[in-house]
Amino acid sequence: MPDRLSTIDATTTTAPVAPRTDGGSSVLDDGGGDEVAEPGTRQTVPGVRLTARGGAPSLGLWSASVRIFELSLEQMLWSRRTIFMALVVGGPLLLACLVRLIDLLALARGGVQIEGVAVSSGAIFGLMVWVFYLRFTVPVLAVFYGTSLMADEVDDKTITYLFSRPIPRGAVLLGKYLAYLVCTVAVVLPSVVLVYLLILSRPGGSLAAAFPDLAKDLVAIVLGLAVYGAVFAWVGAQFKRPLLTGLAFVFAWEPAILLIPGYLRRFTVAYYLQGLVPQAMPADDSTASLLQSLFREFPPVLTSLTWLAVIGGVSLWLAMRTVSRREYVLEQ
Repeated sequence: MPDRLSTIDATTTTAPVAPRTDGGSSVLDDGGGDEVAEPGTRQTVPGVRLTARGGAPSLGLWSASVRIFELSLEQMLWSRRTIFMALVVGGPLLLACLVRLIDLLALARGGVQIEGVAVSSGAIFGLMVWVFYLRFTVPVLAVFYGTSLMADEVDDKTITYLFSRPIPRGAVLLGKYLAYLVCTVAVVLPSVVLVYLLILSRPGGSLAAAFPDLAKDLVAIVLGLAVYGAVFAWVGAQFKRPLLTGLAFVFAWEPAILLIPGYLRRFTVAYYLQGLVPQAMPADDSTASLLQSLFREFPPVLTSLTWLAVIGGVSLWLAMRTVSRREYVLEQ
Protein backbone atom coordinates (compact mmCIF):
# COMPACT_ATOMS: atom_id res chain seq x y z
CA MET A 1 0.00 0.00 0.00
CA PRO A 2 2.76 2.57 0.75
CA ASP A 3 4.31 2.00 -2.66
CA ARG A 4 0.94 2.34 -4.38
CA LEU A 5 0.44 5.74 -2.82
CA SER A 6 3.57 7.24 -4.31
CA THR A 7 1.44 9.14 -6.80
CA ILE A 8 -0.05 11.12 -3.95
CA ASP A 9 3.31 11.76 -2.33
CA ALA A 10 4.68 13.06 -5.60
CA THR A 11 2.51 16.14 -5.35
CA THR A 12 3.94 17.07 -1.94
CA THR A 13 7.67 17.11 -2.70
CA THR A 14 9.61 20.31 -2.06
CA ALA A 15 11.52 21.88 -4.93
CA PRO A 16 15.17 22.89 -4.37
CA VAL A 17 16.02 26.49 -3.59
CA ALA A 18 18.27 28.21 -6.15
CA PRO A 19 20.05 31.47 -5.25
CA ARG A 20 19.43 34.52 -7.40
CA THR A 21 22.43 35.84 -9.28
CA ASP A 22 20.96 39.28 -9.87
CA GLY A 23 20.95 40.34 -6.23
CA GLY A 24 17.28 39.47 -5.70
CA SER A 25 15.72 37.05 -3.28
CA SER A 26 16.05 33.29 -3.61
CA VAL A 27 13.67 31.40 -5.87
CA LEU A 28 12.65 27.79 -6.30
CA ASP A 29 14.07 25.79 -9.16
CA ASP A 30 11.50 23.31 -10.45
CA GLY A 31 14.20 21.12 -12.01
CA GLY A 32 13.35 22.15 -15.55
CA GLY A 33 15.12 25.48 -15.58
CA ASP A 34 12.01 27.50 -14.76
CA GLU A 35 11.95 29.65 -11.67
CA VAL A 36 9.03 29.88 -9.30
CA ALA A 37 8.40 32.06 -6.29
CA GLU A 38 10.30 31.51 -3.06
CA PRO A 39 8.72 29.72 -0.07
CA GLY A 40 6.36 31.91 1.87
CA THR A 41 4.97 33.57 -1.24
CA ARG A 42 1.29 32.72 -1.73
CA GLN A 43 0.61 30.98 -5.00
CA THR A 44 -2.45 29.28 -6.41
CA VAL A 45 -1.63 25.83 -7.79
CA PRO A 46 -4.48 23.94 -9.48
CA GLY A 47 -5.61 21.00 -7.36
CA VAL A 48 -3.24 21.81 -4.47
CA ARG A 49 -4.22 23.59 -1.29
CA LEU A 50 -1.69 24.93 1.22
CA THR A 51 -2.09 24.08 4.89
CA ALA A 52 -0.76 26.18 7.74
CA ARG A 53 2.48 28.15 7.25
CA GLY A 54 5.37 25.77 6.93
CA GLY A 55 3.09 22.76 6.41
CA ALA A 56 3.01 20.41 3.43
CA PRO A 57 0.68 21.19 0.54
CA SER A 58 -2.59 19.25 0.56
CA LEU A 59 -4.60 18.04 -2.41
CA GLY A 60 -8.13 19.36 -2.75
CA LEU A 61 -11.11 17.09 -2.17
CA TRP A 62 -11.78 16.29 -5.82
CA SER A 63 -8.12 15.90 -6.84
CA ALA A 64 -7.46 13.58 -3.90
CA SER A 65 -10.63 11.60 -4.64
CA VAL A 66 -9.45 11.01 -8.21
CA ARG A 67 -6.10 9.69 -6.94
CA ILE A 68 -7.83 7.34 -4.47
CA PHE A 69 -10.23 6.27 -7.22
CA GLU A 70 -7.35 5.29 -9.50
CA LEU A 71 -5.71 3.26 -6.74
CA SER A 72 -8.90 1.58 -5.56
CA LEU A 73 -10.36 0.63 -8.94
CA GLU A 74 -7.63 -1.86 -9.75
CA GLN A 75 -7.84 -3.36 -6.26
CA MET A 76 -11.59 -3.89 -6.57
CA LEU A 77 -11.40 -5.40 -10.05
CA TRP A 78 -8.85 -7.99 -8.91
CA SER A 79 -10.34 -8.72 -5.49
CA ARG A 80 -12.23 -11.82 -4.38
CA ARG A 81 -15.44 -9.80 -4.34
CA THR A 82 -15.26 -9.60 -8.13
CA ILE A 83 -15.70 -13.38 -8.27
CA PHE A 84 -18.71 -13.07 -5.99
CA MET A 85 -20.12 -10.30 -8.18
CA ALA A 86 -19.66 -12.43 -11.30
CA LEU A 87 -21.57 -15.27 -9.65
CA VAL A 88 -24.40 -12.95 -8.63
CA VAL A 89 -24.89 -11.42 -12.07
CA GLY A 90 -24.43 -14.83 -13.68
CA GLY A 91 -27.60 -16.15 -12.06
CA PRO A 92 -30.04 -14.18 -14.27
CA LEU A 93 -27.99 -15.14 -17.34
CA LEU A 94 -28.33 -18.83 -16.52
CA LEU A 95 -32.05 -18.37 -15.97
CA ALA A 96 -32.39 -16.62 -19.32
CA CYS A 97 -30.58 -19.52 -21.01
CA LEU A 98 -32.93 -21.93 -19.22
CA VAL A 99 -35.93 -20.03 -20.57
CA ARG A 100 -34.58 -20.35 -24.10
CA LEU A 101 -34.01 -24.06 -23.55
CA ILE A 102 -37.59 -24.49 -22.34
CA ASP A 103 -38.74 -22.62 -25.45
CA LEU A 104 -36.93 -25.13 -27.65
CA LEU A 105 -38.31 -28.13 -25.77
CA ALA A 106 -41.88 -26.79 -25.52
CA LEU A 107 -42.08 -24.94 -28.82
CA ALA A 108 -45.00 -27.03 -30.03
CA ARG A 109 -47.03 -26.21 -26.90
CA GLY A 110 -46.47 -22.45 -27.10
CA GLY A 111 -43.23 -21.98 -25.15
CA VAL A 112 -43.06 -21.05 -21.47
CA GLN A 113 -46.46 -21.25 -19.77
CA ILE A 114 -47.82 -20.70 -16.29
CA GLU A 115 -51.10 -22.45 -15.48
CA GLY A 116 -51.66 -22.99 -19.19
CA VAL A 117 -51.16 -19.30 -20.08
CA ALA A 118 -48.21 -18.37 -22.30
CA VAL A 119 -45.88 -15.85 -20.67
CA SER A 120 -44.78 -12.99 -22.92
CA SER A 121 -41.13 -12.08 -23.36
CA GLY A 122 -41.72 -8.58 -21.98
CA ALA A 123 -43.27 -9.99 -18.81
CA ILE A 124 -40.36 -12.38 -18.23
CA PHE A 125 -37.75 -9.67 -18.77
CA GLY A 126 -39.60 -7.20 -16.55
CA LEU A 127 -39.89 -9.71 -13.71
CA MET A 128 -36.22 -10.62 -14.00
CA VAL A 129 -35.18 -6.97 -13.85
CA TRP A 130 -37.30 -6.29 -10.77
CA VAL A 131 -36.76 -9.54 -8.85
CA PHE A 132 -33.21 -10.53 -9.76
CA TYR A 133 -31.57 -7.16 -10.33
CA LEU A 134 -33.34 -4.36 -8.48
CA ARG A 135 -34.44 -6.44 -5.51
CA PHE A 136 -31.41 -8.75 -5.18
CA THR A 137 -28.30 -8.05 -7.25
CA VAL A 138 -28.18 -4.27 -6.76
CA PRO A 139 -28.71 -4.17 -2.95
CA VAL A 140 -26.54 -7.24 -2.31
CA LEU A 141 -23.58 -5.85 -4.24
CA ALA A 142 -24.04 -2.48 -2.55
CA VAL A 143 -24.03 -4.14 0.88
CA PHE A 144 -20.86 -6.14 0.31
CA TYR A 145 -18.96 -3.35 -1.43
CA GLY A 146 -20.35 -0.29 0.36
CA THR A 147 -19.90 -1.54 3.91
CA SER A 148 -16.31 -2.59 3.16
CA LEU A 149 -15.06 0.69 1.70
CA MET A 150 -13.47 1.68 5.02
CA ALA A 151 -13.79 -1.61 6.91
CA ASP A 152 -11.29 -3.36 4.64
CA GLU A 153 -8.69 -0.65 5.21
CA VAL A 154 -9.18 -0.97 8.97
CA ASP A 155 -9.00 -4.78 8.92
CA ASP A 156 -5.88 -4.75 6.72
CA LYS A 157 -4.36 -2.00 8.90
CA THR A 158 -3.63 0.09 5.81
CA ILE A 159 -5.85 3.00 6.77
CA THR A 160 -2.91 4.71 8.48
CA TYR A 161 -1.12 5.00 5.13
CA LEU A 162 -4.12 6.76 3.64
CA PHE A 163 -4.73 9.10 6.57
CA SER A 164 -1.04 10.02 6.87
CA ARG A 165 -1.14 11.61 3.40
CA PRO A 166 -1.91 15.32 3.14
CA ILE A 167 -5.39 14.75 1.71
CA PRO A 168 -8.86 15.26 3.20
CA ARG A 169 -10.13 12.16 4.94
CA GLY A 170 -13.45 12.41 3.16
CA ALA A 171 -11.63 12.06 -0.16
CA VAL A 172 -10.61 8.52 0.81
CA LEU A 173 -14.21 7.40 1.07
CA LEU A 174 -15.36 9.40 -1.96
CA GLY A 175 -12.64 7.95 -4.18
CA LYS A 176 -13.35 4.39 -3.07
CA TYR A 177 -17.09 4.95 -3.53
CA LEU A 178 -16.54 6.11 -7.13
CA ALA A 179 -14.38 3.04 -7.76
CA TYR A 180 -17.15 0.79 -6.40
CA LEU A 181 -19.71 2.47 -8.65
CA VAL A 182 -17.61 2.10 -11.81
CA CYS A 183 -16.71 -1.50 -10.99
CA THR A 184 -20.27 -2.67 -10.35
CA VAL A 185 -21.82 -0.76 -13.25
CA ALA A 186 -19.24 -2.21 -15.63
CA VAL A 187 -20.26 -5.75 -14.64
CA VAL A 188 -24.00 -5.49 -13.97
CA LEU A 189 -25.12 -3.54 -17.05
CA PRO A 190 -23.63 -5.95 -19.61
CA SER A 191 -25.42 -8.75 -17.78
CA VAL A 192 -28.75 -6.93 -18.13
CA VAL A 193 -28.17 -6.33 -21.83
CA LEU A 194 -27.37 -10.03 -22.41
CA VAL A 195 -30.53 -11.07 -20.58
CA TYR A 196 -32.48 -8.59 -22.71
CA LEU A 197 -31.07 -10.09 -25.91
CA LEU A 198 -31.79 -13.65 -24.80
CA ILE A 199 -35.35 -13.05 -23.59
CA LEU A 200 -36.64 -10.54 -26.12
CA SER A 201 -35.34 -12.58 -29.07
CA ARG A 202 -37.80 -15.34 -28.19
CA PRO A 203 -40.62 -16.10 -30.64
CA GLY A 204 -43.17 -13.32 -30.21
CA GLY A 205 -40.69 -10.92 -28.63
CA SER A 206 -39.52 -7.62 -30.12
CA LEU A 207 -36.10 -6.16 -29.35
CA ALA A 208 -36.98 -2.79 -30.90
CA ALA A 209 -40.29 -2.39 -29.06
CA ALA A 210 -38.73 -3.22 -25.68
CA PHE A 211 -35.64 -1.04 -26.10
CA PRO A 212 -37.16 2.04 -24.32
CA ASP A 213 -37.95 -0.17 -21.33
CA LEU A 214 -34.39 -1.47 -21.38
CA ALA A 215 -33.04 2.09 -21.25
CA LYS A 216 -35.26 2.88 -18.25
CA ASP A 217 -34.17 -0.33 -16.53
CA LEU A 218 -30.48 0.48 -17.03
CA VAL A 219 -30.94 3.97 -15.57
CA ALA A 220 -32.82 2.54 -12.58
CA ILE A 221 -30.07 -0.02 -11.95
CA VAL A 222 -27.33 2.61 -12.07
CA LEU A 223 -29.28 4.84 -9.67
CA GLY A 224 -29.91 1.85 -7.42
CA LEU A 225 -26.21 1.02 -7.24
CA ALA A 226 -25.37 4.68 -6.55
CA VAL A 227 -28.00 5.23 -3.83
CA TYR A 228 -27.66 1.86 -2.11
CA GLY A 229 -23.88 2.22 -2.25
CA ALA A 230 -24.03 5.64 -0.59
CA VAL A 231 -26.37 4.37 2.13
CA PHE A 232 -24.17 1.38 2.94
CA ALA A 233 -21.01 3.48 2.73
CA TRP A 234 -22.44 5.50 5.61
CA VAL A 235 -23.44 2.28 7.41
CA GLY A 236 -19.90 0.98 6.98
CA ALA A 237 -18.40 4.18 8.35
CA GLN A 238 -20.84 4.54 11.26
CA PHE A 239 -21.55 1.07 12.66
CA LYS A 240 -19.24 -1.51 14.14
CA ARG A 241 -20.93 -4.49 12.41
CA PRO A 242 -21.94 -2.85 9.13
CA LEU A 243 -22.44 -6.04 7.10
CA LEU A 244 -25.05 -7.43 9.47
CA THR A 245 -26.81 -4.06 9.58
CA GLY A 246 -26.86 -3.83 5.79
CA LEU A 247 -28.15 -7.38 5.31
CA ALA A 248 -30.91 -6.75 7.84
CA PHE A 249 -31.93 -3.62 5.94
CA VAL A 250 -32.01 -5.42 2.57
CA PHE A 251 -33.57 -8.75 3.50
CA ALA A 252 -35.70 -7.84 6.53
CA TRP A 253 -36.66 -4.16 6.62
CA GLU A 254 -37.34 -3.40 2.96
CA PRO A 255 -39.27 -6.58 2.01
CA ALA A 256 -41.47 -6.32 5.08
CA ILE A 257 -42.18 -2.61 4.79
CA LEU A 258 -42.99 -2.79 1.07
CA LEU A 259 -45.82 -5.22 1.83
CA ILE A 260 -47.38 -2.96 4.46
CA PRO A 261 -49.71 -0.27 3.11
CA GLY A 262 -49.02 3.22 4.39
CA TYR A 263 -46.25 5.77 4.59
CA LEU A 264 -43.54 3.49 6.04
CA ARG A 265 -42.54 2.26 2.59
CA ARG A 266 -41.29 5.79 1.89
CA PHE A 267 -38.37 4.95 4.19
CA THR A 268 -37.00 2.42 1.71
CA VAL A 269 -34.90 2.85 -1.42
CA ALA A 270 -36.81 0.15 -3.30
CA TYR A 271 -40.03 2.17 -3.12
CA TYR A 272 -38.54 4.96 -5.21
CA LEU A 273 -36.75 2.60 -7.58
CA GLN A 274 -40.10 0.97 -8.21
CA GLY A 275 -41.46 4.30 -9.40
CA LEU A 276 -38.79 4.39 -12.13
CA VAL A 277 -39.67 0.99 -13.62
CA PRO A 278 -43.44 0.43 -13.43
CA GLN A 279 -43.09 -1.44 -16.72
CA ALA A 280 -41.12 -4.12 -14.87
CA MET A 281 -44.40 -5.44 -13.46
CA PRO A 282 -46.81 -5.66 -16.41
CA ALA A 283 -50.36 -6.84 -15.93
CA ASP A 284 -50.76 -9.15 -18.88
CA ASP A 285 -50.44 -12.45 -17.02
CA SER A 286 -51.39 -13.90 -13.65
CA THR A 287 -47.90 -13.92 -12.09
CA ALA A 288 -47.19 -10.30 -12.96
CA SER A 289 -50.64 -9.30 -11.76
CA LEU A 290 -49.90 -10.89 -8.39
CA LEU A 291 -46.69 -8.90 -8.00
CA GLN A 292 -48.38 -5.73 -9.19
CA SER A 293 -51.10 -6.17 -6.57
CA LEU A 294 -48.39 -6.29 -3.88
CA PHE A 295 -46.57 -3.22 -5.22
CA ARG A 296 -49.45 -1.35 -6.81
CA GLU A 297 -48.57 1.94 -5.13
CA PHE A 298 -45.51 3.69 -6.47
CA PRO A 299 -44.49 7.38 -6.67
CA PRO A 300 -44.23 9.47 -9.87
CA VAL A 301 -40.95 9.45 -11.75
CA LEU A 302 -39.99 13.01 -10.78
CA THR A 303 -40.68 12.31 -7.12
CA SER A 304 -38.62 9.13 -7.29
CA LEU A 305 -35.66 10.89 -8.91
CA THR A 306 -35.78 13.72 -6.37
CA TRP A 307 -35.86 11.48 -3.33
CA LEU A 308 -33.21 9.12 -4.70
CA ALA A 309 -30.92 12.12 -5.24
CA VAL A 310 -31.62 13.35 -1.69
CA ILE A 311 -31.06 9.94 -0.11
CA GLY A 312 -27.86 9.30 -2.05
CA GLY A 313 -26.42 12.78 -1.54
CA VAL A 314 -27.18 12.97 2.18
CA SER A 315 -25.91 9.44 2.82
CA LEU A 316 -22.64 10.10 0.99
CA TRP A 317 -22.15 13.40 2.83
CA LEU A 318 -22.80 11.70 6.18
CA ALA A 319 -20.35 8.94 5.29
CA MET A 320 -17.61 11.43 4.41
CA ARG A 321 -18.34 13.46 7.53
CA THR A 322 -18.17 10.34 9.71
CA VAL A 323 -14.84 9.27 8.22
CA SER A 324 -13.43 12.78 8.72
CA ARG A 325 -14.35 12.91 12.41
CA ARG A 326 -14.03 9.31 13.54
CA GLU A 327 -10.94 8.01 15.34
CA TYR A 328 -9.94 4.58 14.06
CA VAL A 329 -8.22 2.28 16.55
CA LEU A 330 -6.35 -0.61 14.97
CA GLU A 331 -6.48 -3.84 16.93
CA GLN A 332 -3.16 -5.63 17.43
